[in-house]
Amino acid sequence: MSRPAGLQPPRAVLFDWDNTLVNTWPTIVECYRDTFVALGLTPWTSAEVQDRAHGSLRELFPGLFGPRAAEAEKVFYETFLRIHLERLEPLEGAADLLAHCHAKGCYVAIVSNKVGDNLRAEVAHLGWGQWIARAVGARDAARDKPAPDPIYLALDGTGIAPGESVWMVGDTQADLKSAHAAGCLPVLVGGAEQLTAALLEHPPRLRARNCHELVALL
Repeated sequence: MSRPAGLQPPRAVLFDWDNTLVNTWPTIVECYRDTFVALGLTPWTSAEVQDRAHGSLRELFPGLFGPRAAEAEKVFYETFLRIHLERLEPLEGAADLLAHCHAKGCYVAIVSNKVGDNLRAEVAHLGWGQWIARAVGARDAARDKPAPDPIYLALDGTGIAPGESVWMVGDTQADLKSAHAAGCLPVLVGGAEQLTAALLEHPPRLRARNCHELVALL
């Protein structure tokens, strides 16, 4: 998709993290597998994890595990903290995309449903703090995506108001919903085959297959 005529370049670009800028599906799949096994449940397949694991753990786990949600979260993070940095893999073109946004004078922030401290550890591990002004994760705001609260927090103090000049870039339904709720411009990256219904209800204004196409849109 090309940028529509009349749509100005953004003042701010807010990026989702997992599977928007970095490939973390193998880590997420392993964390879910260990969690289900520890609780005596049949693990989801890799495809099921990718289809269902959208949202922060504090939003998802009570519905998945009921009164055992706290136990499940403990197991999940035991696996996660053991493997997440060593397996962190930038998506092709992600660093160039961030550098391009920064060079264009855009305010660049991350808005993720990964717990904030873990998110910031990953940003630091990759050395991407040179381009990213702020990283907002789960539990940093009163509510997580798809609520608009993390977007508001990412923009707080910048003098930039939510609107078409703020692009919210992500690969999931939660990203699209959050952008719509905040009044920002929703940008979908990736294949998003599983998002058919969501695209009708919370459609993206722009779509890109990967980080390289996002550079072209910018």
